[in-house]
This record gives sequence, C-alpha cells and structure tokens, in this order.
Amino acid sequence: MASLQTTSIFSSSSFSSSLRKVNASIHVPNPPRVTYSVPKAPTRKLQVEELINGSVDSTPLEKNAFTTHIYEGLFSPSKKSNMATVQLYSILEAVADRIEMHKNICEQRNNWNTLLLNSINMITLTATAMAGVAAATSGDTTPLLALKLSSALLFSAATGMSLIMNQIQPSQLTEEQRNATRLFKQLHTQIQNIIALGNPTEEDVKGSMEKVLALDRAYPLPLLGAMLDKFPEKYEPAVWWPSSQFQRRSRTQESNNGWSEDLEMEMREVIEVVKKKDIEDYERLGNIALKVNRSLAIAGPLLSGIAAVGTSFVGNGSWAALVPLMAGSLASVVNAFEHGGQIGMVFEMYRNCGGFFTLLEQTIQATLEEKNLDKRENGEVFEMKVAMKLGRSVSELRRLASKSASCCMKGITVDEFASKLF
Repeated sequence: MASLQTTSIFSSSSFSSSLRKVNASIHVPNPPRVTYSVPKAPTRKLQVEELINGSVDSTPLEKNAFTTHIYEGLFSPSKKSNMATVQLYSILEAVADRIEMHKNICEQRNNWNTLLLNSINMITLTATAMAGVAAATSGDTTPLLALKLSSALLFSAATGMSLIMNQIQPSQLTEEQRNATRLFKQLHTQIQNIIALGNPTEEDVKGSMEKVLALDRAYPLPLLGAMLDKFPEKYEPAVWWPSSQFQRRSRTQESNNGWSEDLEMEMREVIEVVKKKDIEDYERLGNIALKVNRSLAIAGPLLSGIAAVGTSFVGNGSWAALVPLMAGSLASVVNAFEHGGQIGMVFEMYRNCGGFFTLLEQTIQATLEEKNLDKRENGEVFEMKVAMKLGRSVSELRRLASKSASCCMKGITVDEFASKLF
C-alpha cells in the first residue's frame, strides 16, 4: 500500500510539472503594437490627373482639390448658361402640361359632338313621330292636345340645343385641340433638342416662351370670351407662331454656309408654287367649307323652329300635319350632315393647312432676305427640311423648282402642287 501511494504521489507531481511546462510554452507575451499610416486610395479623377500631369509627388488631398478645381472648370456650365437651362426645363414642364390639357379637352369636346348630335336627332325624331301620331288622332280630344304640346316642347328644346351646338361647333373645337396638341409636342421636341445640344442662351428662352404664348393665343382653351370665331367674314389661315420668330438666326462657321445662287433660285420657285397652287387651293376650299357650315348652322335651328310652330296647326287639316313632319325630318338630316359630317372640323383643317403653307412661305422669304450667309441656317439642311415638310425628296424638290421655272418662261401655270402630304 505504501508503495502504491508513493507511486501515485510521484505520478501526480510529475503531471503537474508537465502542465506547468505546457502552460509556460503557451502563454507567450504579446508583441508590441505597430501602427502604419496607409494612404487613401486615389479616386478616378485623381488617377486621370496623375496621368495627365505625370507627377505623383503631391499628397492625395492636394490632388483631389486640384482635380476638383480642374473638373469644375471643364464640365460645370457658367451661371448664365445654367440659368438658361433651368428656365428651359421650366418651359418644358409647362409645355408638357399643355399637351396633356389639350389632349384631355380634345377627348371631352369630341364626346360633346357625339352626345349632342345623338341627343338632338333623337329629340327631333321623337317630336316628329309624336306630331305624326297627333295628326292621326281624330277630334279635338285631350290626347291630341297632349301630343301637340309634347311635340312642340321637344321641337323647341331641339331648336335651343341646336343653336348652342352650332355656335360652339364641337367638331371644330376638337380639331383645334388636336392641332394644338401636335404643335405643342413639336415645340416640346424643339426645346429638348436645344437642351441636348448644350449652351442654351437667353434668346432660346425668350423664343421658346414666345412660341408657347403664340400657341396659347392661336388655340385658346376656354369657350367664353376667348373662343375663336366659328363664322368669320372670310377664310383666314391659322397663325400659331410669333412675329419675332424670323428675327433670330443661328450662326455657323462656314464661308457660304451651304448656300448658292442655284439653291436660292430653287427656294424662290418653291415659294411661287406654294403661293399659286397650295395656298390658293386651300383658300378656295376654306371659303366653300365656311359657306356650307354657315348655311347648315342656320338651316338646322330654322327647320326645327318651323316644326315647333307647325305643331300648333296639327288636327286642323291633312295639309297642316305635313309642316312639322317635313320640317322635323329635314332638321334631323341637316344636323346629321353638319355635325356628323363634321363640317366645322373640315374648315379648321383647311385653316391649319393654310397656316402651315403661310409659315413655310414666311420662313423661306425671311431666310432669303438675310444677306449675311453666316446668319442663315445651313443651306443643305434648310433644303432638306423644306423637302421633308412638303413630303418630297431633295431631288423631287429640285425637279419641282426646275419645272416651275420652265413653266414661268412659257407663261403657263405649273400643273402640280408643292405638297404631297395634304
């Protein structure tokens, strides 16, 4: 037993000593902390500046400050240019809002035309049918009086509604809003192009505002007080551009700026064809549409009014019943032809087409009157624009000009219109 205890004591003491050795080998003192200053990674602008200057001696802070200064000078616009850009964006927002307004009002007034036309025709036909039933009723009885009064009231209501509808011409109003939407979209694209090209000026801002206000005057939104005259004394083309539009010209750096004597003669011949053929033709058609529309606007309410008066004679004889029946039927036909055929819309379309050709004529004349070629638009670009507006290629436009010149020498009128679009 003593030997066993001695052995266990020695073994435990040897185990503890071995643990101390192990612990001594594990607990190593920590090394001293060493701090290093790592420079910040250079930015992309700094790397570009280092490649340009070829030096890396400056500190990153100095490099960043210098690079920021260089890049602000290169890419930051001037205060005046920046202000013009901000103003153009404001005008762009206003133009986008006007596009949406004209589009919504166009749909609304188109619905007016459809609903009013259907309502007036249904009222007129109902009144005509009641007048016919009253004529078939024999004797001076209460049903006869009720039918006569109802027919007279319906004819009177149709007359009043027809007068209002003929005065405002919803189909013509709809066409006005369609044209305004298209022209505002065109102006929206022009302003976007000015911003995209960069370096807008105060003249660009002023010109854009004048164009917006000119469109507002040409195609007003309200009906009361500002509505265009639907029955003018004579046909006049629409005008939606400011008078000062032709006083500003873009500058270029070319000597002749793409112009030549042949090109100027070509533009003059194109003007002659536009004036003698297209403008005169649309003026003739516009006057015809105006006369037809005015005649129908008078005939519709007049016929329904005659029918309303004629119902009071129903029952006094076989011939007395013909007046409200025929007048009511003819009133429905006239209203259907006037508003269903949208004669007012046709007249407004002719006005817009006449305005298009007038604008083209004034643009070409103002360009040719500018003696300084550097202030004109580039001749080749201008020729291409005129050709595209007329629906022709450049070669077709030149052929038209040569044909017009030869016809003028022979003393005859050219047998071809300038525009192939409309």
